[in-house]
Amino acid sequence: MNFQMHSMSASYGQVVGTGLVALDRIHVDEQEPLFEELGGSCGNVLISLAMLGRSVIPLLRLGTDRVGERLERDLRLAGADTKLVWLDEEIRTPVIVEMLDLASSDHSFSFVCPHSFERFGGFEPITLRELEPARPAVSSCAVFYADRVSAAICDAMEAAADGGAIVHFEPSSISDPDLFERALSAAHIFKYSADRLDPDVAERLRPEAFSIVTAGRFGLEVRHDGAAYRCEAIDAGVVKDTCGAGDMVTLGLIDAIIQAGVRGSEGLSLPIVLSGVKSGQRLAAANCAYIGARGLFRERGPQHARTILAAF
Repeated sequence: MNFQMHSMSASYGQVVGTGLVALDRIHVDEQEPLFEELGGSCGNVLISLAMLGRSVIPLLRLGTDRVGERLERDLRLAGADTKLVWLDEEIRTPVIVEMLDLASSDHSFSFVCPHSFERFGGFEPITLRELEPARPAVSSCAVFYADRVSAAICDAMEAAADGGAIVHFEPSSISDPDLFERALSAAHIFKYSADRLDPDVAERLRPEAFSIVTAGRFGLEVRHDGAAYRCEAIDAGVVKDTCGAGDMVTLGLIDAIIQAGVRGSEGLSLPIVLSGVKSGQRLAAANCAYIGARGLFRERGPQHARTILAAF
């Protein structure tokens, strides 16, 4: 196994994240893609934070293929520190095809090429080999984000929590019940869709943790300390593509935590969480007017996104 090595520095970012980073190929009523860009939930959150000027270190394992090299470059050019993006010749970088119907705003996803029917590479988690040199960054970050689990990712989550980071866990499914339990035990924020996971799963969180239950156009609930706080969905006005809306909510929350200077779960208060979630909802609604998971960033730029997050 060969890796593209990066030298470590003494300065570590505020946000370290690992999970699904892929190349999104967006098809709009056509067999040929309209455009392609970095995607995946983890990818969308981290690159957006970097574009907003936040200090971000992705902890990733990608292929040494053209796609992997492009995604590393995109993250770096956005402002992320890519010293912990490992390029491995034994794997293929994920590609996700989004088929968007503009008439209905419906979209579907595929990991198969619509022309050759070849299956693209799938998500490959970090291993202990990638984690070991990353431990200083993981143990000193302010926020650790994960949207997938593996033994090494759970180790990283636990190391981040032990180091005082706020651990944000945002899975789309339960692939391994035992690893999922470990991840829940480390999480301070657990965000999930009511359509994908049983609401009872949040009962296994640590007592002080926050859970955020999303329900699409019906809004979401923030649950903490036995109480539930309803956040109604914001009218999007123009809706072309709802892809990435959930990632924008997460972006707003993490950005608010960094903005507030929170260090450690004891500083994570309900007002900060609610403020961040509502900021993210505003951004999610605005993003729906554009094609792609980060269409607003692409068409209007990060400064416009910052203006929406800061609005009251």
